[in-house]
Amino acid sequence: MHRAFARSSAIILILWIAPVLEFAQTDEIQVYDGSIASPGQFTLSLHNNFTPAGQKTPAFPGGLIPDKSLNGVTEWAYGVTRWFEAGLYLPLYSISKNRGATINGGKIRFLFAAPNAADRTFFYGANFEFSYNSRHWDPMRFTSEIRPIVGWRYHPFEIIINPILDNSFAGGFKNLEFVPATRLAYNASAKWAIAVEEYGDIGPLREFRPMAEQSHQLYGVLDHSSKLFDIEIGIGFGLTPASDKLNIKLLLLRNLNKN
Repeated sequence: MHRAFARSSAIILILWIAPVLEFAQTDEIQVYDGSIASPGQFTLSLHNNFTPAGQKTPAFPGGLIPDKSLNGVTEWAYGVTRWFEAGLYLPLYSISKNRGATINGGKIRFLFAAPNAADRTFFYGANFEFSYNSRHWDPMRFTSEIRPIVGWRYHPFEIIINPILDNSFAGGFKNLEFVPATRLAYNASAKWAIAVEEYGDIGPLREFRPMAEQSHQLYGVLDHSSKLFDIEIGIGFGLTPASDKLNIKLLLLRNLNKN
């Protein structure tokens, strides 16, 4: 299993190169914890985030204005093996004050993770995403993301790190954009958890931006699992002038194999 995991990750990595240079809005605000669907299992996730107080100018000419915008995506996932899950994000959508309702594109992902991450003290994985974008969502038609997943679980606490790298296939590995995400959680029970999450956009690996020009948001998050669906809700606050001041995220996940 470990050899197959490493081989598959390496193949995807070879296909994956270069950067995103602007701060961009996102359809998905989530720290990956290595959980994957069981083989043969379908899941449906609804991601939505709303920015009550954000940047009032677009990140690039013709882009969406973050302030008062709603961004989201419908995510379809299928468990292929105990260590591999495939996903489709379609459609990506927004409602913004400068463009109204828009379709932003779509993306596919390949998530490789150590099986039974929820039962491990140390867990790990890697997620690869490939996107096709509308011009108002990203100035580059094709972009991608590589998301390593590393975590430690010492019940009831857990810490998870996603040292994410973004690219736009336009400049080589030296221009990869570093956009890390981190989560520290307290699992009060099997059904309830509270967490603090931090999402950053620090800049190209070759030269990080000054702190005032980096984007950093700190979220307070509440998770709940039920028979109907899993829910994650969070409120994020900007920590730097380049960050949106306030953002609200909502994630709903449903196992479609359940009756």
